[in-house]
Amino acid sequence: MEVIKTAIEGVVIIEPRIFEDSRGYFFESFSQREFEEKVGRVNFVQDNESKSSYGVMRGLHFQRPPFTQSKLVRCVKGAVLDVAVDIRKGSPTYGKHVAVELTEDNHRQFFIPKGFAHGFAVLSETAVFQYKCDEFYHPEADGGISILDDSLGIDWCIKDKAILSDKDTKHPLLKDFDSPFDIKVSLY
Repeated sequence: MEVIKTAIEGVVIIEPRIFEDSRGYFFESFSQREFEEKVGRVNFVQDNESKSSYGVMRGLHFQRPPFTQSKLVRCVKGAVLDVAVDIRKGSPTYGKHVAVELTEDNHRQFFIPKGFAHGFAVLSETAVFQYKCDEFYHPEADGGISILDDSLGIDWCIKDKAILSDKDTKHPLLKDFDSPFDIKVSLY
């Protein structure tokens, strides 16, 4: 696997080595050993999958301490724009984001460490999205910032009206957000 660093330390794009022939393709989607060697030590405990239609936007989500999560995400059908926003107080990249298009064809994965809000927008007719988490889901620790916050400068690439859950319409803007994270939070 190739690890591509981004403008924000700890947030990386992963490209697998793909073996193709007349039968199709094969790739190793995850190796704990290689991930720890090239990215960092993490212990994933839960895998999730969602299916969504064009225009669906999910996020920007995180879990509050002590149940913070790192995520390794990928799109196995269709295409999404995936985004990580730094919400660590005191970070030189606070409020900045990294965006990457994940598709069934590019097989890219995106690693979002603790201290970041995460969201995605579906760019294809439908998308199946999978992610690994290094902490179990705790509804009492659920948090978020507004996925429609213009101050974040994210071009979600949605040409029509976005489709959001009721919950995701109620998250605060970044300027009204009191982050539970600081720069000292361990990224892994």
